[in-house]
Amino acid sequence: MPKPCRYVVSACLAGIPCRYDGRSNLRPEIAALVNAGEAVPVCPEVLGGLPTPRTPSEQKDGRVVSAEGDDVTQAFASGAESALYIAEEYGCSAAVLKARSPSCGCGRIYDGTFTHTLVDGDGLFAALLRKKGFQLFTEETFSPDKA
Repeated sequence: MPKPCRYVVSACLAGIPCRYDGRSNLRPEIAALVNAGEAVPVCPEVLGGLPTPRTPSEQKDGRVVSAEGDDVTQAFASGAESALYIAEEYGCSAAVLKARSPSCGCGRIYDGTFTHTLVDGDGLFAALLRKKGFQLFTEETFSPDKA
């Protein structure tokens, strides 16, 4: 059994270059949580078997579709389940997730038109965590001193 930690975090926020474009979204405060053993990083998209870099994807009509028109829903769903398993194995109760992502977005995600238009909704991983009762934050709403 791994050492328990409070947070599961989007790996890109911890500085791991796993974004669709092969970069990270490093947030030093999130990397500090991981380095202190208070958070475990996951990338549901990579866990679902998608490569880095990869074609950007967005949710549309209950599916996840790449900008090239490929249905990648199964990879996203499988990765979300794997990431949830890791979060539960570590005893996490809260998450800090990448805003607007089709995997990790919380409350607002891109609408599937690839025009940066936002709609209400959660990414696949965020939705699973919400169902399990996790406290959800994005990098835009998280503050280590208030969580």
